[in-house]
Amino acid sequence: MKTPDIQDIEYRKSYSDKDFWKKVGKIAKKGGEQIVYLALLLFYVMKSEEVELKQKLMIAGALGYLILPVDLIPDFLPVAGYADDFAALMAAYGMIKACVTPEIKLQATAKCREWFRDFDSGQKDGPVDTFPDEQ
Repeated sequence: MKTPDIQDIEYRKSYSDKDFWKKVGKIAKKGGEQIVYLALLLFYVMKSEEVELKQKLMIAGALGYLILPVDLIPDFLPVAGYADDFAALMAAYGMIKACVTPEIKLQATAKCREWFRDFDSGQKDGPVDTFPDEQ
């Protein structure tokens, strides 16, 4: 599957903090830790005052795609349902990963620990901060 080009997607108009938290709460159980952690990293980067507007708009586009119920692969499909959402988040992450500070990682980790009791347990270097395309 081709990764969506975030710059071509106009989903940033669909983004709101309220809808983000509502959607992330729903996918926490279904989508798993990896997609939630990635979404949280992007969310906290977008909220950072250190990040340029262009990057914030790119993140809003990816998070807007996550929020919208209509996308390439319906979210209700087992396993594959969040593949397109994950691809959109990964594309945005790839473009802004230099903006992910240790503080942002801590914020995302703390929120994941609220939802996933064993989040990052057994990992000597802390939470997952690399994703499949970086390994």
